[in-house]
Amino acid sequence: MGNKLYVGNISFQASEEDLKDLFSKAGEVLSAKLITDAATGRARGFGFVEMSSDAEAQKAISTLNGTSFMERNIIVSEAKPQERRERGTRDRGGFGSRRPGGKKIV
Repeated sequence: MGNKLYVGNISFQASEEDLKDLFSKAGEVLSAKLITDAATGRARGFGFVEMSSDAEAQKAISTLNGTSFMERNIIVSEAKPQERRERGTRDRGGFGSRRPGGKKIV
């Protein structure tokens, strides 16, 4: 088990400091990070917390998973490694593409 945790269903009003305060009940928190949308900067409703030990991470999962935090029942589980994404495999045609001959596709 790792000491990095996934936290889901977080209130959009929560701050990283709120998250850190909540998880400090289970042990020493090394970091708390809320994930935001790159385009808008708004919270996406999930984040990650890193505990100082595997035992504290397990305690956080068992005590906080499913509990109410800022009027929402949060999900706490072990974070999984991020999967590599393949780049360049999507069709980049999109809106405003032109047909051969210069006619715009609508």
